[in-house]
Amino acid sequence: MTELRVLSALDATRIQLYHFKAIIIAGMGLFTDAYDLFCIAPVLNMLGEIYYKEDSIGTPLLSTFYVISLLGAALGQLFVGYLGDRLGRRRVYGICLLIMVLSSFACGFSVCTTRRSCVMASLGFFRFVLGLGIGGDYPLSATIMSEFANKKTRGSFISAVFSMQGLGILMSSAVTMSVCSAFKKAGEGSSEKTRSEESDIAWRLILIIGAIPAALTFYWRMRMPETARYTALVKNDAIQAEKDMQKVMSVCRVSQIEEDSSSETLPSSTSSSYKLFSRRFFSLHGRDLFAASANWFLVDVVFYTSNLLLSQIISVSDKPHSTANVYDSAFEAAKVAAIVAACSTIPGYWFTVYFIDRVGRVKIQIMGFFFMAAVFLAAGIPYSWFRSENNKTSNKGFMIVYGFIFFFSNFGPNTTTFIIPAELFPARFRSTCHGISGAAGKLGAIAGTVGFLWGTKRYEEHKDDVFPDVKRVRIAFFILGGVCIAGLFVTYFFTRETMGRSLEENEEEAIDNKDVVC
Repeated sequence: MTELRVLSALDATRIQLYHFKAIIIAGMGLFTDAYDLFCIAPVLNMLGEIYYKEDSIGTPLLSTFYVISLLGAALGQLFVGYLGDRLGRRRVYGICLLIMVLSSFACGFSVCTTRRSCVMASLGFFRFVLGLGIGGDYPLSATIMSEFANKKTRGSFISAVFSMQGLGILMSSAVTMSVCSAFKKAGEGSSEKTRSEESDIAWRLILIIGAIPAALTFYWRMRMPETARYTALVKNDAIQAEKDMQKVMSVCRVSQIEEDSSSETLPSSTSSSYKLFSRRFFSLHGRDLFAASANWFLVDVVFYTSNLLLSQIISVSDKPHSTANVYDSAFEAAKVAAIVAACSTIPGYWFTVYFIDRVGRVKIQIMGFFFMAAVFLAAGIPYSWFRSENNKTSNKGFMIVYGFIFFFSNFGPNTTTFIIPAELFPARFRSTCHGISGAAGKLGAIAGTVGFLWGTKRYEEHKDDVFPDVKRVRIAFFILGGVCIAGLFVTYFFTRETMGRSLEENEEEAIDNKDVVC
């Protein structure tokens, strides 16, 4: 019972300064993930202009580039998630950040400056390593924040960690636009050779700068104590768990909370005899693991595809496509991302932070899937009209409609799929199961990215078109709408609500339900 009293103290702890410090420390991995995701599109535009010129980067190479980093992230989620349960959250947390920082720098220092095959191969390798670090950070950040937080505001704290992605998107866009503007101005009047050398430095600089904020938090991440829940429930050392809590937060001593615990007791400790992937595990947690993995798979199909299509189907520039230079195309892609982030993405994150512990995870996830499906239909049905009206390359109305996809994605399943796996599973499997769910999401991202890159591919006769083929994009929207509907049904029929309960109560509910069935 000592372990339960320690956890009861943690659940009852008031909001403190360390909670906000933990949000920043844990959120830097998500910040780096978003920075990398959104800067690679303009960087690939620059690489196409620098190394491929008239040829342009083909769909096979683009697909390979996106798949490499996503595959690395999936493997990182699986491997590091498992290590987080075996070795402890803290021991592998700093290593993940170090991998992200070093590989981000390495991407900027990719070997060769003239041979495009050498540049692309080395950049692809370092992006794979970067994916390993980013993927590993997902289960650890979510698990650590869930185990530090109290039960009343746990959802808000985990979603606040995830909302750091919004800042990463904004910084990515700001850095890309600043670098492109500075190098374009500095290169005026220079020779063609000099401009080519300068542009080769510009894309490298964009990639390197993203590593700096994450590197600044490395010291504090290494000083984080092990979570009390891991120490008490996995290592069976409640006294050390109490000491670790008191290092960073003001909490009641175990002896002081015994009286409070009598009025609201936690469930008795669950038997730890069964192992991961045993028959008992699947009977207790198989449904939860399926729901978390399936929902994350479905939302990442939509989220990554929507981001990929963003720079292809929206333009806010009146400059003819044929006159754009190496910096203009990257600047344009970053500008679109910044506008959508400021007006849709970031507000969506913070709506979730505010409502997650008031409305609940399941209701927000269902609502998000429903409205995303509605928006895809609203954008897809009249899409030919949006694109045919006076052959405009910029359409503010369509941009507003499309922006709602990102709002309801983040005020919806993109955030809740990150939260729920960190709350449903026992402490000794929590990081592993979150990693499995996240890896399923990355497989969805790969399926969506590759499928829609090829589905909206420009053929030779249309290679100079500003936008992809209208019919293909409409079909893509309808398919994505159908994926959202599938996510709505999976959430409604299979996902359990976790709001307002301690992590141990969420686990115990699964056991009670199983016992009733038996």
